[in-house]
Amino acid sequence: MYKYLFGPVPSRRLGMSLGIDLVPHKVCSLNCIYCECGPTTRLTIERKEYVPYNEVIEELKNHLGNNPAPDYITFSGSGEPTLNSRIGDILKFIKQNYPDIPVAVLTNGTLLNNKQVRTEILDADLVLPSLDVASDLFFRKINRPFHSLNIEDYINGLCEFRKEYQGKIWLEVLIIPGYNDSKQDLNLLKETFKKIQPESIQLNTLDRPGVVPGIKVAGKEELEQIADFWKLDNVEIIAAAPSRKEIKSFRDDIESAILETIFRRPCTIDDLAKILGLHIDEINKYLDVLEADNKIKSVQQERGVFYQTTFGK
Repeated sequence: MYKYLFGPVPSRRLGMSLGIDLVPHKVCSLNCIYCECGPTTRLTIERKEYVPYNEVIEELKNHLGNNPAPDYITFSGSGEPTLNSRIGDILKFIKQNYPDIPVAVLTNGTLLNNKQVRTEILDADLVLPSLDVASDLFFRKINRPFHSLNIEDYINGLCEFRKEYQGKIWLEVLIIPGYNDSKQDLNLLKETFKKIQPESIQLNTLDRPGVVPGIKVAGKEELEQIADFWKLDNVEIIAAAPSRKEIKSFRDDIESAILETIFRRPCTIDDLAKILGLHIDEINKYLDVLEADNKIKSVQQERGVFYQTTFGK
């Protein structure tokens, strides 16, 4: 079992994606109300070597030397990967030693105002930053950033990165009804998209409960209406968990293990990670599919969100 690698994870956008988690659980610059990994335990913008470079490299060499090449190697996980000050060194190692495997960086984008961070990830083939709002008021309401971060610097960082970066940018926007779907919010976002000029704007919504109880999911029709409102050619609606089953890396044994575990007793996502020895991001992908298939349901309890089967013992 690896400490820093996870997967390959079934991803509709990236196919068979081998994840690299470069920070401890929920070390992040944001504490988003919708995060499926749970609340941020350490809210920070401090960059350092959160996990040992040498150990990550050894795990990469071991995995890639003994398994088929994934469709992507992806810097992601349960926190913000660009907080790790060695992300550039690990990316350089991958590109030098495994040049045929494309690399993606999933980032909240908040640190891209730092030129050093932008420089470190320039060799990535694909960068997937997120941007849910273009006003500081709702940035603080939805994303709940580290106190020194603001929306102007956030957007400026994305714009500067676009000028310097030769690869593809897929910008993810997560819609929460009542928070960032007013005409004013959508118009502000549209003007910001024109500045950033991503190859793709990927419109998404919650698959499952976030950190704050009661936040709503945008339906497919709502997302389609937003896409029509923007009238942009590069908007794609990506909320489609069941399609993961069609990906070659989707493993029926993991789905079965999750069902068998919560059939015996309801579990939180942390419980499942500990019991099954899987990364939270990996479990998340399977929970999305199982909920979409109505095989499991989530219940809010005092200790958090618990998952249970929809069929009795």
